[in-house]
Amino acid sequence: MTRAYTVKGKKRKNKEVSAKYDREEDEEEQIQPKKPAIQKEEPTPVVTKTEENSELAGIPIAPSTVKNSEEPGVIFVLEKASLEVAKVGKTYQLLNSDDHANFLRKNNKNPGDYRPDICHQALLSILDSPLNKAGRLKAVYIRTEKGVLIEVKNYVRIPRTFKRFAGVMLELLQKLSISAVGKREKLLRTIKNPITQHLPPNSRKAGLSFSSDKLVNMNDYLSTIPSDQDIVFVVGAMAHGKVETDYTDDYIAVSGYPLSAAYCITRICNAIEGKWNIL
Repeated sequence: MTRAYTVKGKKRKNKEVSAKYDREEDEEEQIQPKKPAIQKEEPTPVVTKTEENSELAGIPIAPSTVKNSEEPGVIFVLEKASLEVAKVGKTYQLLNSDDHANFLRKNNKNPGDYRPDICHQALLSILDSPLNKAGRLKAVYIRTEKGVLIEVKNYVRIPRTFKRFAGVMLELLQKLSISAVGKREKLLRTIKNPITQHLPPNSRKAGLSFSSDKLVNMNDYLSTIPSDQDIVFVVGAMAHGKVETDYTDDYIAVSGYPLSAAYCITRICNAIEGKWNIL
């Protein structure tokens, strides 16, 4: 009896073991991971140097409303403009009294003398004028406090915000020229001194200063200039002080009150536009 019981127990144990192995094999077949689908890689487009340089860095040109005229015109010279670059921290920046007051004081400089915004406002007044759009603005020149002479084309679009203007001036003083967007034409560039070699030889050159003893009405003053003669106006682009040059024919004051450079230019442009019937 004992032997028979042992045999039955072995058969039952073998059945349980075989059932266990069958169950594990079934589970392995169900758990087998699916092979991931192979995705075709798209070829990376190759950018040639010609395509990279198709859009050149620069600043835009004004719309075609600016005309070219063969008639006598006006030239503006902005003297003693505060356009100075210095390394502040790890980067080079155009110095101004708002952002670099502490830096300037540490270097024993007066923050009030660093006002590039005056030059910015003056340029906008000149280039936005109907005088320019009518083609009677011949040229604009800027001479910095350090003596760097800059030529500005009359159809350039100067940035409206001061931050962008400061970036343009920084690039100009580092690279010495700035071209138009997508073109090789230089809209802003540094040129050789003296300024007199760039001015028309037969032009009337007038410097403006509030401290001048010659207070004039602009309409009366313009009536004394021949209609076939170019006019050069020299305006100070600094916070305070007097413009002293050796190439002006006379110094005049256009108001009995101190005016900003931008408003002084506006008064001059309005008087000339009235004389030449530019509406």
